[in-house]
Amino acid sequence: MSVRRALILLALAPLLMAQAKPVLVPDISARSVEIRYSFTGAQLLLFGAILYPGGRIPTDKADIVVVLKGPVEPIIVREKQKIAGIWMNADSNRFRSAPSFYAVASSRPVRELVDERTAAIYELGLQDLQLSPGGGALPEKERRFEAGLLDLRRRSGLYAEHPNGVEISEGVLYRARITIPSQVPVGTYTTETFLIDDGKVIAAATRDVQIGKAGFERTVALAARQHGFLYGLAAVLMSLSLGWSAAMLFRRRV
Repeated sequence: MSVRRALILLALAPLLMAQAKPVLVPDISARSVEIRYSFTGAQLLLFGAILYPGGRIPTDKADIVVVLKGPVEPIIVREKQKIAGIWMNADSNRFRSAPSFYAVASSRPVRELVDERTAAIYELGLQDLQLSPGGGALPEKERRFEAGLLDLRRRSGLYAEHPNGVEISEGVLYRARITIPSQVPVGTYTTETFLIDDGKVIAAATRDVQIGKAGFERTVALAARQHGFLYGLAAVLMSLSLGWSAAMLFRRRV
């Protein structure tokens, strides 16, 4: 073997090694979701294929985990307690960043696929989300408020787990359905697909989904963002006029 050929093979070694690994080709049923006045929710189909080197499907089939994550945002979680017969805000805790939406679907329960360390690195599950507490609070308090935030958003449909939500056909094609609730926040969402084999993530791919307001709702949202003072003034005047109209109708009926 000549020196030149040896150098070429050495330079191509990383590329050849990369080609020896499976590749994910993901897609989404809709790249954008429009929220209108009649929006009651939507369902996204996340699907794709696993391309194996040489087209050879291994005898031990791999697993798929799909994550749909919304924009991160700061949030303050408040804890209510009944004081003197009245429910009041007794305590609070701030999180610097938390996903506004999070859903994970997998071909098997995540804890059967990877260990805790891998799940935490890739945030595969509600218990492995990096919520970034504001700091300054005792660990016990932070854990209590983290559990409260997860429970609150799970009950509102903004956080969800589907342990057997991914179907894999012939070891190559996969698909998962994730429900988008009506109160979903707008913004750029990211879908992450992970191919897992023998407890390790061997391939990953991402796609973006845009969720935004359309029609009259979009006009109102733009007005509120670009002309905050005028929007607030118009809202106050509308409230006053509605109150006055209701009072006049009540007087006439009496």
